[in-house]
Amino acid sequence: MFKKTFTTVAMAAALGVSQVQAATMEDVERSFYPYKDGGPTFEGLAPGMTINSGNVAQFKEILDAAMFQKISDGWLEMTVGETTSFDLHPNYVQATRDNLGQVSLGNELGQINGFVAGRPFPEEPDENDPRAGEKLSWNYKYGYNWGDNAAIAPFYWKFRDMESGKIERTIKFNFHFLNFKHRVNQDPVPEFADNPSNLFRGIYVQVIEPFDVKNTQLLIHRSDDDLVRDNTWLYLGFQRRVRRLSSGQITDSFLGSDLMIEDFEGYNGRISDMNWTYKGTVNVMLPFYNHNALTLATDMVEKDGYQFVDFSGKGGCFPNITWQLRRAHILESDPTDDNHPISKRVHYIDAQTFTIPRTLIYDRKGDLWKSFIIGQAHPDHHLEKNKGTGVSIDDSFSQVDMQAGHCTTGQFKGQLDPAMNPPKLFTVQNMRAKGR
Repeated sequence: MFKKTFTTVAMAAALGVSQVQAATMEDVERSFYPYKDGGPTFEGLAPGMTINSGNVAQFKEILDAAMFQKISDGWLEMTVGETTSFDLHPNYVQATRDNLGQVSLGNELGQINGFVAGRPFPEEPDENDPRAGEKLSWNYKYGYNWGDNAAIAPFYWKFRDMESGKIERTIKFNFHFLNFKHRVNQDPVPEFADNPSNLFRGIYVQVIEPFDVKNTQLLIHRSDDDLVRDNTWLYLGFQRRVRRLSSGQITDSFLGSDLMIEDFEGYNGRISDMNWTYKGTVNVMLPFYNHNALTLATDMVEKDGYQFVDFSGKGGCFPNITWQLRRAHILESDPTDDNHPISKRVHYIDAQTFTIPRTLIYDRKGDLWKSFIIGQAHPDHHLEKNKGTGVSIDDSFSQVDMQAGHCTTGQFKGQLDPAMNPPKLFTVQNMRAKGR
């Protein structure tokens, strides 16, 4: 049974949206360059210091609830970094300027009008706007996360027992992303001419090892029309066939990990699958850093010398990174489907990049279930090919199941390289060919 969303949205539109001020060029500048005059500060907080169980109480105001509890319990210590600007690509910013004032929400959840490219709603969210949360969700969907296309090759997931610290399983993947529409930087701009299915985005995943799941593949086609359901296919190597996944399987554990497919990137689903509520804007510690300045892992160095983020803390479940005090919009999403396995997610959306570096996931009873960290690396302090791309690079992740005492961690080699993501990669035919 589905919750009623249309009536709520229509009533909200009638009652409140007309009072919201239109976005201005000044809004665009504030949205993309919030640290132009310096970053936020908090008494006693300084770059280079460590927040631990001994001093965490004085920093409770700038920590999300789960992070405060985990540091208090001694699960991890947090190294503080300097707040720095993660400037997105100038073409994306210019596309926002060019289309300013042309975008509006439709009457139904999941409808948007007049969008071409850039950030759809660059204005500050307004607590008096009943659809402010929905606008933030569109800013995320059409954000510059991974740019027009990218690959994570390789991408290591490790399943860990938090009590023993034992690594139970390691899976090596390649992930690929391609935007078919609303492109701003890489040819073709603004979209591919040959796109009969009106796709916005494709995601393709291939397992490289271990042998028992080698060549397992996942393909997601996301329509530009948010009211059209995703097409999702799975290829299982041992079965040697492609099968379509139902919407319910998107919320199952993916390959035995602590993640569901819907968790990817912080949220990997349709706007219309959730109700969105804006809960305010705060200064909070978020996992943003310079990859090349970290003390990196030495046990899995790539041939080109690339080193991955290392992990430590309880069970080895937390990335060894620095955290910045940054502006974030708190966005709550609750499923429109009453049969969904969660009751809500609380996202901390970075106000500059509109990536989702922190998410708290609650079970159907309303209890905290999982805590999700996605580390964001500055592109100018990463691989040479990533410099100047203006992409806040997903670089590490930790999904902790607080109830089961288990976690899945991820170590990325993110690459902004169009040659690695040809359109033919995002086809069912490619899945069959790779599986032979």
